[in-house]
Amino acid sequence: MIKIPAKVLIVDDEKDFVEMFSLRLGEQGEKVSIAYSGRQALDILDKMAIDVVILDIRMPGMDGIETLKQIKSRFPIVEVILLTGHGSTETAVEGMKLGAFDYLMKPADFQDIKIKLENARKRKDEQEERIRKAEARLLLRRSGDI
Repeated sequence: MIKIPAKVLIVDDEKDFVEMFSLRLGEQGEKVSIAYSGRQALDILDKMAIDVVILDIRMPGMDGIETLKQIKSRFPIVEVILLTGHGSTETAVEGMKLGAFDYLMKPADFQDIKIKLENARKRKDEQEERIRKAEARLLLRRSGDI
């Protein structure tokens, strides 16, 4: 089976982490974009289709929770995986209540990241398929075929 690469956006203010993480995901065949702030992430989402955002919760300026709210408001089908450090698990749970797919504790095991990324991508694909089917039914109803 041919693997279609996920379009992943990594958002974190730690440049070394972002660069290393994007290299690892790229080696796995994913199409990776990077942003170092919430505002930059939203600009990228305005310009390109992204499947999954991996988003750090703690960033200067617009933090991860505010960025998550903006993403879910403007791009509701995009899945978001939150990255959190020790001691901010409560914030990650809050993020899941706001629509995040899941969260990972830093430093995250790369295998865990891959599994959550695959599951988030699968959920996004399934949601898009349900939307396509609903739109097709709507068109059929409008044309009088149902």
